[in-house]
Amino acid sequence: MSKPSGVPLSAYFERQNLIMLALGFSSGLPFLLVGNTFGFWLRDEGITLTAIGLASGVGIAYSLKWIWAPVIDRVSAPLFGRLGRRRGWMLLAQLLIACGLVGMALAQPKSSLFMLVGFAALVAFSSATQDIVIDAWRIETARNKNELGLLTSTVTLGYRVALLATDALILILASYLGWSASYILYAMLLVIGIVACLMAKEPEGAEFVLRQKSQSMPLTSGRGLADAIVGPFRAFFKAHGMLALVMLLAISLFNLPDFLRGPMVNPFYHDIGLTKSFVGSVRGTLGLIGSFCGIAAGGFVAARFGITKALVAGGIMQASFIASFALLAHQGPNPILFCCLMAGDSFSTSFAGVSLVAYMSSLTSLGYTATQYALLTSAYTIAGKLLKTMSGAAIDLLKGSFGLMEAYAVFFIAAGLIGIPAIVLFLLLGTRYRRAPVET
Repeated sequence: MSKPSGVPLSAYFERQNLIMLALGFSSGLPFLLVGNTFGFWLRDEGITLTAIGLASGVGIAYSLKWIWAPVIDRVSAPLFGRLGRRRGWMLLAQLLIACGLVGMALAQPKSSLFMLVGFAALVAFSSATQDIVIDAWRIETARNKNELGLLTSTVTLGYRVALLATDALILILASYLGWSASYILYAMLLVIGIVACLMAKEPEGAEFVLRQKSQSMPLTSGRGLADAIVGPFRAFFKAHGMLALVMLLAISLFNLPDFLRGPMVNPFYHDIGLTKSFVGSVRGTLGLIGSFCGIAAGGFVAARFGITKALVAGGIMQASFIASFALLAHQGPNPILFCCLMAGDSFSTSFAGVSLVAYMSSLTSLGYTATQYALLTSAYTIAGKLLKTMSGAAIDLLKGSFGLMEAYAVFFIAAGLIGIPAIVLFLLLGTRYRRAPVET
């Protein structure tokens, strides 16, 4: 991983960054368990692609978190408020995620599909809440730009490790233990995030600002309610002007290719004949190496050449590798081709991901951190979360004219091409709104 300028190597092993690593893991743990991995489980049980695509709609919670983020910015969490505004909500969300995962494990796809999806929705909502607070804690804890870059890299590393664990290792576990036992095991892993939450310190500067807001403009007053809801958006547009609209549009389109193909990736592997254990092994080795290298490369390019160039490079690579999965649809379960695609795809999505996180983190204002970052992350997920629900129906429709494998090929190429508008918009932003390189 690249080292931000002026930051010693020992800083990566300081208490704050180790806590950030664990919180990043806790943040990433539920994401695929109600997303792509959930789709693999459903396909294993014979659920249709259309139903799998619709079930992926529970992830819309990640795109709507800006709606309840103002409450989290201004109100203490029930039961755990004494831990502080950030840590109290963090702990409550983690406990709800664990309960939801256990509920999913106890439900059966064929006989209790609606109950299973209901528990998945609880996990998604609680996970989105956890993300709001962890992102706010990361930004508010940082004392300067170098430290923000360090924490961003660290949280991305923890998040990617969790994604690999829920995208690769779980497939191997499910082959031997079954899906239900695997989900219970992953619910237990949330203890990592809970311990980190209890060890973390509440951001003092942000707590002071938020306490002042609560006293001068209580949420129960008209002025306080208006500030909680409108204030973050007004401050954001005041800081960036009309270019804020272009920023939000570019952010919303950036990861659209990855979101769109997401629910269909694991069913695709199932349908071409790749076993869970093989897919999990490749993800856990080449995928892991590719992810770590992508995080390091993304941080280096952003710091050395500027965030816009990192975003453009990441967008091009991400779209290209997603479209390249059409080759696998034509070749069949070719292990060498699959390994190459997996390594390249992991590298490109990690590179693009750390670039986007650093970019969005640099746009927030103290006092509105949770709401503004929730707005930005919601913008980057909303279009993808809505469109991906129709991904299964699209392949089922194409299958009638082209056959299943050709339908997959057309789908992956189309998903990659959808990434072009975001690349163009970030190029335009680079020429119209030049920012100093972000340290990551």
